[in-house]
Amino acid sequence: MTTEPDHVTVPRTRVGLVAGGLGAYWPQFPDLLPQLQRSAARVSERMRALGCDVVDAGFVSDAQEGDAAAEKLREAGCDIIVGFLTTYMTATMLVPVAQRTGAPVLLINLQPTESMDHETFDTGQWLAYCGACPLPEMANAFMRVGIPFRSVSGYLEDERAWTKIGRWVKAAGVRAALRRGRHGLMGHLYPGMLDVATDLTLVSANFGGHVEVLEFDDLRVRVEKVTDSEIKGRMDLARDVFELADTVNDDDFSWAARVSVGLDRLVDDFGLDSLAYYHRGLDGEVHERLGAGMILGASLLTARGVPAVGEYELRTSLAMLIMDRLGGGGSFTEFQALDFARGHVEMGHDGPAHLAISSRRPLLRGLGVYHGKRGWGVSVEFDVTHGPVTAFGLIQKRDGTFGFVASEGEVVGGPLLKIGNTTSRVDFGCDPGEWTDAWSATGISHHWALGTGHRIAELRALADLLAIDLTEPLVGDHAPC
Repeated sequence: MTTEPDHVTVPRTRVGLVAGGLGAYWPQFPDLLPQLQRSAARVSERMRALGCDVVDAGFVSDAQEGDAAAEKLREAGCDIIVGFLTTYMTATMLVPVAQRTGAPVLLINLQPTESMDHETFDTGQWLAYCGACPLPEMANAFMRVGIPFRSVSGYLEDERAWTKIGRWVKAAGVRAALRRGRHGLMGHLYPGMLDVATDLTLVSANFGGHVEVLEFDDLRVRVEKVTDSEIKGRMDLARDVFELADTVNDDDFSWAARVSVGLDRLVDDFGLDSLAYYHRGLDGEVHERLGAGMILGASLLTARGVPAVGEYELRTSLAMLIMDRLGGGGSFTEFQALDFARGHVEMGHDGPAHLAISSRRPLLRGLGVYHGKRGWGVSVEFDVTHGPVTAFGLIQKRDGTFGFVASEGEVVGGPLLKIGNTTSRVDFGCDPGEWTDAWSATGISHHWALGTGHRIAELRALADLLAIDLTEPLVGDHAPC
């Protein structure tokens, strides 16, 4: 695509960092503390290189200094606490930090190099490599006081370890986005879709955040105030972003542009991070036309990082938000067909799409009818970028908890429908019928997000921080699909 809408500004993850060691060592081994402090400075530097804001509480040597660090990090409102175990230290130095901040805890044990020089090291030099020693003690103490934790062990320049640390930091940022998120729900449920119905209280219970219940009239009054110059500007933007099929009607295009500007105002006025909508309407009246005119504006919003989806699919708009914040885009998706001849699952949707993950310049196609919905107008058509992808959705369980469902595959080439839908062929590495049965058996709804990249490791980290389950569909005798 030649132009991509600017992504919304996402607040940076705030990491609270505290390093420590046992103060009794310092007078015994004078060179030890300066070496550990240099390691702590390097960790702080590498943490900032992950693109986060670091609140560094310094180096603690006893319980009193741990208490001061706890107060500093509590006041900072961190998204995750990272405790750097530089050498042996007692649990009482870190447990209060975790208790007072209320943020997820990551313990890291990064020794100076890959291995000690066993022939020349004395006790003081060995102790700089002893960060693993307190890890079981911390684990025991954290479990007994009821605070979840996770850990990463390695050495200072261990890229494997830093990849895992980066994954936890990214997951903490997504968790924070959910906790402060504002999610619009406009209109009403598509009649009969029991799977789509979501208990709004459960969003706050499982993720935090707020669901703003909106009327289509909230959109109508904003659309009515859109000026001709704003419509022209939005049409010019659309021409830059999309290839226009010859089926695009000027009146429908102009209306979609008007609705798009109104949607932007709605999102800004209510401070929304996501939007799910549906309205049936009757006989071409304004609410029906609003519902039918949403796809252009919703796709542009989704590309900016404000997922906007049809059919009142709140849980899928949340899944798309998560995928976007992980860097995978995330487009509104459902089953379309199974291609047993090629071994592919065909999936996509009419309606809003994440333009940033299109394999080519997306097409804007004019439609005389939306299947199963009232209205007519323009719709978006493209194939997701070929390569690794993750199908990801949320389930609402019978006990009131949410869960993640995810499966990694690859978008591949092949014939695609030309009906104004996003359509992709996904190879999950097994018979498409077996995968479809396993995916459906998880309890997923008939919509989900399709994002680029293999994201299950990142989603598993986020699920851990949210204390919810992540399910990967299995087939046969519990073997991965």
